[in-house]
Amino acid sequence: MKQTNRYLKVVEWSDEDGCYVGSAPGLLYGGCHGDDERAVFAELCEIVDEVVAVYIADGTPLPPATAGRAVTEALAAG
Repeated sequence: MKQTNRYLKVVEWSDEDGCYVGSAPGLLYGGCHGDDERAVFAELCEIVDEVVAVYIADGTPLPPATAGRAVTEALAAG
């Protein structure tokens, strides 16, 4: 399993922003946005890959995994 698979990736519609917003609770704040849900998810996956690679390159411990936990618990951690 890839390290990036340890993190929940969420894409949801935002009425406030008028577009889909992608985030990875517990791993990164912010994320990505756009009009195409699948494109936002693909971009989010790339961002998560890059963030995890930076943690590893810097020798910084990765945040606790959020995938596989109850969604409400993972969102509370982020």
